[in-house]
Amino acid sequence: MVIQENVALAPLTTLAVGGLARYFVQAASIAGTKEAVQAASSRNLPLFVLGGGSNLVISDSGWPGLVLRIAIPGIERRDEGGAAIFEVGAGEEWDKFVSQAVALNCAGVECLSGIPGSVGGTPVQNVGAYGQEVSETIESVLALDLRDGQLHELCNEACGFSYRTSIFNTTERGRYIILRVTYRLEPGGQPQIRYADLKREFASWSRPASLQETRDAVRKIRASKGMLITPGDEDSRSAGSFFKNPVLAEEQFAALTQRAAAKGLQVPSYPALDASRKVSAAWLVEHSGFHKGFRNGRAGLSSKHALAIVNRGQASAADIVAMKETVQSGVFENWGIRLEPEPVFVGF
Repeated sequence: MVIQENVALAPLTTLAVGGLARYFVQAASIAGTKEAVQAASSRNLPLFVLGGGSNLVISDSGWPGLVLRIAIPGIERRDEGGAAIFEVGAGEEWDKFVSQAVALNCAGVECLSGIPGSVGGTPVQNVGAYGQEVSETIESVLALDLRDGQLHELCNEACGFSYRTSIFNTTERGRYIILRVTYRLEPGGQPQIRYADLKREFASWSRPASLQETRDAVRKIRASKGMLITPGDEDSRSAGSFFKNPVLAEEQFAALTQRAAAKGLQVPSYPALDASRKVSAAWLVEHSGFHKGFRNGRAGLSSKHALAIVNRGQASAADIVAMKETVQSGVFENWGIRLEPEPVFVGF
């Protein structure tokens, strides 16, 4: 195990902000992960576990303890009862796994193409996009329990999945380090084309789209919204969608529609969102005085997607937080709704 000191964290994140890690270890095995955890414990250092760096904001002061980057590799497939079971190391790039699954004609994650980050981060937030969530295919999660130092295999139900949440970022936050995720996919299955953007993409087709065509379409749509990491595109210097779509109680939703009507507006209806009274956060942002490309110093909103806060160049974490608070205040003043951020905030 190699312990590095004073390592810059900004280059390890898609948002490219944040200070230094006082100590830093990269672990490519379960044994290496355990060793790093023991090193932090023996030195009484606060521990932060870093994955692909795609969904977090690190403070300008960095992290005073040890940052453990999980780099456990491996994608292994076995067939079981008509299903394709993939055991994937937490350090694998998520889109690499999706690409392999699609190439093997296994359905279940094709709409999650192009999402940055590592496999280990996907159960934490129950990553979802374009009508799919990883909770639909996760069979189990192998994790190191920091309470007892033991390995535990958590079944899907034990993970407590809900919209953008799991036990890993709510009730048991900070307890587990995810080491491996097992997915159950459907060989020869049909792509899930539920979302409006995807339906529009294939509206004129006379035959069903393949998994590969669906993956390509998703990546194309993500790129058009600045949600695909593309060299040279400053809109992709972000943490992805920065705010969750708010889920409203009936009375909240009624109040929102009344406010909209008073302004001569209609709250957009999306079949994928209606059942849970989930409202488009992007619509709320754009109808609160913020447009695509809005700038606030060195931070701003993507020119392609109003939900993405981007680093316009040399932004600090403080700049990003100020942009977040500006948007939250504007939406609350206009609609009485407090937007919740999606990224994890580290060192604040």
